[in-house]
Order: sequence, then C-alpha cells, then structure tokens
Amino acid sequence: MITAKILFVFYLPSGGMETLNRQRCKALKNHGIDCHLLYLQNGTGMQNISEITTYITNNDEEIKRIIMDDFDAIFVCSDINLLQRIRKLGFAGKLIYEVQGLGSYQNAEKILLQAKPNVETYSNGILFPNTPHLINLIHAYYPSTPKYCFHNCFDKDEFCYVSMEKPSFPIVGWVGRIEENKNWKDYLEFSFRFLKHRPDTQFWMFIDDTLGDQKERMKFNRLVTQMGLSTSLKLHANIPHKQMANFFSMIGDSGGFLLSTSKVEGFGYAVIEAMSCRCPVLSSDSDGVKAFITHNSTGKFYTNERIATAIPEALELVDNAEVRVGIINQAYNHLNIFNLDTYAREFINILK
Repeated sequence: MITAKILFVFYLPSGGMETLNRQRCKALKNHGIDCHLLYLQNGTGMQNISEITTYITNNDEEIKRIIMDDFDAIFVCSDINLLQRIRKLGFAGKLIYEVQGLGSYQNAEKILLQAKPNVETYSNGILFPNTPHLINLIHAYYPSTPKYCFHNCFDKDEFCYVSMEKPSFPIVGWVGRIEENKNWKDYLEFSFRFLKHRPDTQFWMFIDDTLGDQKERMKFNRLVTQMGLSTSLKLHANIPHKQMANFFSMIGDSGGFLLSTSKVEGFGYAVIEAMSCRCPVLSSDSDGVKAFITHNSTGKFYTNERIATAIPEALELVDNAEVRVGIINQAYNHLNIFNLDTYAREFINILK
C-alpha cells in the first residue's frame, strides 16, 4: 500500500468526468490514497458528491492555498492553461495532464496540438484512457512525454440493476447534452423511424439542461415538433446519478435499450452504466465504446452517420429474446475488466 495525497482538477462537475472522479476516488481510497477534487465552477454533479473533499473556485489566491496543501501529485484534466497557472502559483510536485473525451477526432487533435507547449514545459506526463483515437494522437504528438494509458474504472456492485415496476411500453433511452458531438439529431431521426415499426415505444432523454447552447436547444425543440415526437418523447433533466440505476433498469425491463448516438466518445460512462443495470446498448461506433461493445456479443453497433442502419439492429434487440438475453449477460460479465482494484494498481504506478 502507498500513502499519498492527490488532487484532480476539472472545469465543472458534470457528465462522465464527474462520474470518473467519484469512482476513482473510491478506488484509490481503498489503497491508502487521499483524493481531493477541485472544480473551477459549480455544476449539477455536485449533488452526487459525498465524503470527498471538494473545492469550487477559479480564484488564484484560493487555488494557491489549495495546491500548497502537501499534494504529492495534481492531475489536470483537459484545461491546457491550468498547467502553467498551477506552476506559477507555486506547485513544484508531480503535475500530470489528463485527457478524457475531447469530442470529435478533429477537436481532440486541435486541443492536443494546442496543449503541447504547456504539457511539455510544465507537466511530468500525460494520462489517457485506452481509446484508439486518443492513443494514436498522443503517440504521434507527444513522442518524448511520459505516457500512462489504461481503462477508466467502474464499480458494477455499487451501480447495478434495481427491481422496479415494469413499464407497460418499451423505452429507448438516450443520455447526453444537447450538443453536436452527442448527436441528438440522430436520436430524434431514429425515434421518428422506429415509431413506424413500434408505435407504442416511448423515448426517454436524460440531459443536463444547465449545459449546452441555447440555439442548439431551440433547434432541438423545433425538430421535436416538426417530427411529431412531442407525445412519445420525455425529457429527464439533471437526474441525481444514483437514481440513474433505477431508470436504466426500467428501460431494460421494458424490453427497450439505450441508444448511444455520439460521434466520438473517449470512454462513455452511460454505456457501461446501462450494461451494469442489464439494459442492452445499441451504439454508433464512437471509438471509446469499443472498450465495452463487441457487436452482437456485449452490445450492438450501427453504421456511423447512417441512422437508418440502426433500425434492423434495434428490432432484433427488441424481438429476438435469445439475442437480447445473450447480449445482456455477456455485457454484464465483461464489466469485470474495469474493476476498481485494477485501476488503483495502474494509477499507483504513476505515483511511483
């Protein structure tokens, strides 16, 4: 066991990063590592955090006071300029730049190129998940920077199936922000097409409505009306994370599934969470989800940018009980590779 004190820094508590930070704080605590969180601004994910020392500030004096609190290492996720800022505020310990997500391949490439001077000047290394497009970009642009690459963690015993009242209609779920990379347009297009085959289906979207562009939301509302989806579509905003297990379990029990339409994912926590609740997943081939989904084994893929190809896959998932049960069981068993202890061991190697 190693004794250490570390700080994870990110813009705001929301989405996959908020989940990852909670999961890994738990994993590392079990191995004697004291984890603290710093978010530069408030977010809906604060409702999920307990028993972890968490700071919210973007003030230099307050940040300086926090980082001088004997941390053995600080991990800065995504924020390029914060590396220099933390060094200038006096932190001399291990400083690691962390990459998660970053959106489309083009966007990830752009950010990693912009980050290069700061990462090479101020950090001691770069941490990223086992995601093909991120691996390729980071090895290409950071040949001499120390690199640490392993899967994010997930506790399938904590976030798991809950027996609920079975809905009387099939549900197709979707999780994300109303923004381009999450590809909400394809979800609406799918809903419109799928209703022709299964008119009793309900479509549940789980969103963070504090994030996203107002113009994008107006486009979304307009399209919902144009497609006549108002009666079939239900928005669930800012659901506390623990309650999502109930919803994923209900979607699975309804005979439905989670549809993930993202253009690119660095990891994709919603997918792994659905699988843990015995809710099957149909997904775009958004790269990061390859860690969980093998087509027709642990989930289903459709062809990117061709939402029409999702319809036959969805119908098989709904109609073929043998295929469905096989996918649900194999997906659940596959989650063992993301266990907390494996993550902690990999992480401790960075500190060593």
